[in-house]
Amino acid sequence: MPFALPADESYIPPMRLAGAVKGDAMTLQEMSHEYEASAALLRARLRLLRQKLAVATDSEEIWHLKRRIAELTPMLTQMNELADLTAHYYERGYYRSAKYTL
Repeated sequence: MPFALPADESYIPPMRLAGAVKGDAMTLQEMSHEYEASAALLRARLRLLRQKLAVATDSEEIWHLKRRIAELTPMLTQMNELADLTAHYYERGYYRSAKYTL
C-alpha cells in the first residue's frame, strides 16, 4: 500500500538532505540550517496544537492534544540543541553538552 499524506495540517515533511541526490557530504553548517528549519516547523505545529487545546471542549480531544504536545516538545528541544551544536562544533571554547559527546 503506498504512503498517503494526512488530509489535515498535521503532516510535517521530513528534513531535506542537502546534496543527498548527488551523493555529496553534508557539512555541519548545512546540518545546522536543516535542524533550524525543522525546529521552526515543530514550533509552528506546537503553536497550532496549543491554539486548538485552548478552545477544545471534548475531554478525549484535550487528552490527545496534550499527549501530542508532550511528544513534540522534547523533539523541539533536541532540534534546537543540535542546531546550536552543529553551528558551533568547530569553535574553540564552545561548550558542548555532555548529552551529545562520547
